[in-house]
Amino acid sequence: MRDGNRRPDPPSGTPPPTEARLGDTVVDLIPLAEEICRRYRDEFPDEAERYGDAGIAWCVHDNQHLLFWGAGAVDGGVDLDRQVDWLATVLEARDFPLDRLARNLDLGAEVILEQLESGHGGRMAAALAAAATSVRLRASSASS
Repeated sequence: MRDGNRRPDPPSGTPPPTEARLGDTVVDLIPLAEEICRRYRDEFPDEAERYGDAGIAWCVHDNQHLLFWGAGAVDGGVDLDRQVDWLATVLEARDFPLDRLARNLDLGAEVILEQLESGHGGRMAAALAAAATSVRLRASSASS
């Protein structure tokens, strides 16, 4: 975060994955992540004021990771719950509402169902939806 300003700096360092293998298909993660973020910003327009343009960059960045992990979960090579739990810990430490992370995962599942073939895409969407449920459970247990 910038000094004297609550808005985050844009992502830096190692860039997120840009593609993932889903079955025999290589999936371009960038347009999927951008669509998730467009829908997310439509639902949460207050984030424009809170995070500015860097918020969009972080949204796309984080969703590229989430999609990559979701694709990896389909073939069993990635523990999606573990990865999402790690991301939730990072976001929670930055006062990001976990219910919004859960909704973002729901949107990801919706986008995947709409834009990818039903077999592997359906399994990936189910994995993202299950991760959303885990985040909601974490958020509700943290508030109790």
